[in-house]
Amino acid sequence: MFEGMYTALVTPFAQDGSVDYGALDRLVDAQIEGGVDGIVPVGTTGESPTLDPEEHMAVIEHVVQRADGKAKVIAGTGANSTAEALELTRRAIDLGVDGTLQVTPYYNKPSQAGLIRHFTAIADLGTPVVLYNVPGRTGREIAVPTVAELSKHPQITAQKDAGGSVDRVSEIVRECEIEVLSGDDALALPMMAVGGVGVISVAANLIPGPMTEMIRAALEGDFETALALHLRYHRLFSHMFLNSNPIPVKAALAMMGWIEEVYRLPLCEIDAENRRVLEATMREVDLVH
Repeated sequence: MFEGMYTALVTPFAQDGSVDYGALDRLVDAQIEGGVDGIVPVGTTGESPTLDPEEHMAVIEHVVQRADGKAKVIAGTGANSTAEALELTRRAIDLGVDGTLQVTPYYNKPSQAGLIRHFTAIADLGTPVVLYNVPGRTGREIAVPTVAELSKHPQITAQKDAGGSVDRVSEIVRECEIEVLSGDDALALPMMAVGGVGVISVAANLIPGPMTEMIRAALEGDFETALALHLRYHRLFSHMFLNSNPIPVKAALAMMGWIEEVYRLPLCEIDAENRRVLEATMREVDLVH
């Protein structure tokens, strides 16, 4: 259902800190022109923790309307409160999303039984769910047996895995009836080599066309083309995490003139040395001159 190249979209802000919907339109248009399969607004890359509920919904609505069926929209509606995740998901469903991205509840560190009940409650709303495993941010991994149990639910169709382990993806592909999307651009191709079906990409904000070409080549079994693109952009993939995501990708988009470099606290500007490294990498791949 969700194989392919999906962009983890940034949320651009104006200088006064408000959501810059004009810049958001330009970003969505660039993704569609790049041929992406889908767009994922208000996830980690979209700075969802600093958006209030009304802004959260407004960004989703705007992306759905701007995409206008040309790309699927998987909305980030996860939370560490099941009640909050259910409310956000209900509202996103009403806006016409194709699916929702559900992060592992963070900070309160539920048991695996709690995770099953949490994700099942959301899936019972009747819209496809993409599980989001990112233990480095949440403090809790979705164990492979838990993924296997959840994958029996007809609406739990995919998992975004940002656990940094190709071995783990191999286990999931072997043990579970679920699509696996990489949550790490640098591991997208290795994960696809063992059965993953795509990526939810940070770097695609900058290079939607090349990322789409790489993923489609891999899906078609053309690993020579996919590897060439992976190697060309590998340093860029890595440098999207010089600081916490989305700081580097927003700095890069600002260098390209696509957005204002504005964050909401506690996130702030990239430090000077990492900015120098990032700009050099951008020059290497002809994104700035």
